[in-house]
Amino acid sequence: MTHFEDIHTVTLYLNKSNQIDYFDYILSLNPKRVLFNPGSENADLSALLTKTGIEWEHACTLVLLSTNQY
Repeated sequence: MTHFEDIHTVTLYLNKSNQIDYFDYILSLNPKRVLFNPGSENADLSALLTKTGIEWEHACTLVLLSTNQY
């Protein structure tokens, strides 16, 4: 996988079972936050993010963008 730097937000649309293969990659990006779109909520990944100091929230990226709250 490609590694990027200075990532602010990772937004997830994958369901819980499809996220597992990406846990390490998401953590390696060290984003400032991760957005869990509806249907992508994941307590295991949320706990890992909290443990590593990465902010996360359950929110719809498209709604945040359309209401200037992104």
